[in-house]
Amino acid sequence: MNRLTLYTTLGCHLCERLETLLARLHHGEYRLEKVEISEDEALMERYGVRIPVLVDEAGDELDMGFEPSRLAAWLADRHCLDETAWRCQSGKMVSGEEERGEWKPSVQRSTGRRYLG
Repeated sequence: MNRLTLYTTLGCHLCERLETLLARLHHGEYRLEKVEISEDEALMERYGVRIPVLVDEAGDELDMGFEPSRLAAWLADRHCLDETAWRCQSGKMVSGEEERGEWKPSVQRSTGRRYLG
């Protein structure tokens, strides 16, 4: 089981978006520990303007994981990306982003890396 930590705070809509995407795109089981940063001054200083921050067991952090292509690439690097879900996701927009023109699907190149299309 993959253990992940999410640095968050109450009412963070970007954190909620990341959690929704993670549930769609993560392959296999995972455990998500949420850490409330507002209860700790050191965490507020470190993550206050960066949340949501997703951290894996090795301590590698992902900022802006609410962007589908960033989360997908991060999960793929850890062999945790549900490729089928990502193919379906990349053809759609999340949370009305299509209407605002904020999201572009990624393109996978022959190197295996994904780039914005």
